[in-house]
Amino acid sequence: QVQPVESGGGLVQAGASLRLSCAASEHYDMGWFRQAPGKEREFVATINWSGSVTYYVDSVKGRFTISRDNAKGTVYLQMSSLKPEDTAVYYCAAASFTSTRRNDYHSWGPGTQVTVSS
Repeated sequence: QVQPVESGGGLVQAGASLRLSCAASEHYDMGWFRQAPGKEREFVATINWSGSVTYYVDSVKGRFTISRDNAKGTVYLQMSSLKPEDTAVYYCAAASFTSTRRNDYHSWGPGTQVTVSS
């Protein structure tokens, strides 16, 4: 069973970029989710095991890019043009198939905080 671990969060100003990393297994499809205070955890992006298929939530399309390096066992979320509304705890999770649904993911990391100031 894979145990994802996120890193790379921090405090940045609006318009800045940040890259999150997640230690993961090449055998699983991987997703990024986020949870803002008082809100439900929402899907952000997902990538299949080979890196050939990706999906994004509409609010991050054109700004965020998910990728993976299976040789390093790492999945990335490159975030650009960050907005205050992107502020949340970001979670990396593993699934046995490509999905945008939270309940399809079986292994979750502890999360990393991203805060975007205006």
